[in-house]
Amino acid sequence: MRAVDIIIKKRECGELTSQEIEFFIKGFTNGEIPDYQASAFAMAVLLNGMTAFETADLTLAMARSGQVLDLSKIVDLAVDKHSSGGVGDKTSISVMPMVAACGLPVGKMSGRGLGFSGGTLDKLESIPGYRVDLTTEEFKKQLKEKGIVLTGQSLDLAPADGKMYALRDVTGTVPSLPLIASSIMSKKIAAGAQAIVLDVKTGLGAFMQTLDEARKLADLMMDIGRLAGRKTVALLSDMNQPLGHAVGNALEVIEAIETLKGGGAPDYREHCLHVAAHVLVVGKKAQDLEAGRALAEKCIADGSAFEKLCVLVEAQGGAVTYVHDTSKFERAKYVEVVNAPQSGFVSQIHARGVGEASVALGAGRAKKSDSIDHAVGLIIHKKVGDQVQAGEPLFEVHANDEAKLAEARQAVLTAHQISAEFVSPLPLFYE
Repeated sequence: MRAVDIIIKKRECGELTSQEIEFFIKGFTNGEIPDYQASAFAMAVLLNGMTAFETADLTLAMARSGQVLDLSKIVDLAVDKHSSGGVGDKTSISVMPMVAACGLPVGKMSGRGLGFSGGTLDKLESIPGYRVDLTTEEFKKQLKEKGIVLTGQSLDLAPADGKMYALRDVTGTVPSLPLIASSIMSKKIAAGAQAIVLDVKTGLGAFMQTLDEARKLADLMMDIGRLAGRKTVALLSDMNQPLGHAVGNALEVIEAIETLKGGGAPDYREHCLHVAAHVLVVGKKAQDLEAGRALAEKCIADGSAFEKLCVLVEAQGGAVTYVHDTSKFERAKYVEVVNAPQSGFVSQIHARGVGEASVALGAGRAKKSDSIDHAVGLIIHKKVGDQVQAGEPLFEVHANDEAKLAEARQAVLTAHQISAEFVSPLPLFYE
């Protein structure tokens, strides 16, 4: 078997066998197949696509390129949740403690932010001391003893995915649906997930900007899940405007904490309860969504979800006093409230524009080597469909640099559009 023959077969729209895919991924991972051939392979896949069977084989080959965790001796059913990212999406920080408090152990490996989308690990690191580099053994031990883990991906899980993504990023092959789907699902399978809830974002602040694109990605990941023997549910959720009010690292963690205390932004709280209900159903803790939601609401009301977050933070070396008293979080030097320039109804809050403004303040990275300023970010006071009066607070800029503050103020004002006519609120979920 030769790599070039596999590339030619896919170039000519042929369907690859599981043996051919396994050979190619194994050779690429161990260095026998060079980057230039892997780049040609990725481009052939981008241009000609893959069947569901091919994509499932690619996913499993990437998952098996490193260690595949077996969590069956630790938990009855390993459940994972994945969000395709977005602006203000701090969902895992609220949902995981809610689910764990309902008696369903959850171990999650999250990523960092890159571009305009924030990363869960960067947010959690705004809590002093919080470790995101647990080893595989530490991951298993904490899952068994505490019932909750939220850490970074260990280097020995799906190494083929890391290598392939680095190539896709520089060869114009990121938008390939089979490559996106296999990248996401290979990591979930390698991390031991037996049941998976996928929160696929669509809109101005999402990678899949149209509902049709998001549906295709969700369908493909569902197919992979079924063919790999994993219970998989996909939700299509809105990312045309930021989720919740807070955009930034410490600001988002504070909002996630307030939500577990019974407060938080109404749209964010509702989003979390809906996702948690689905996780509890696939994790066999609730018979249906209504029962799952009731369980999630109860664990917020009785304080057990908040306590589970404290357990998580303490177990991973974080300063739990910050969770109990959010005034301890690092604050930006400058906080400016920006008022609405006119009266009317908010018709758009361009999620990507807000995300890029937050990154420009220092809350994200333009490249992987950039450092993060945990204190800076934005608080968006209104949502699409809300009525606003001229001179009423529209948003806040939290900055440590006056020039960056001025730049962000203008960018976020531009992201807002106000209409004289009534505007309907955006849905949280489409399907």
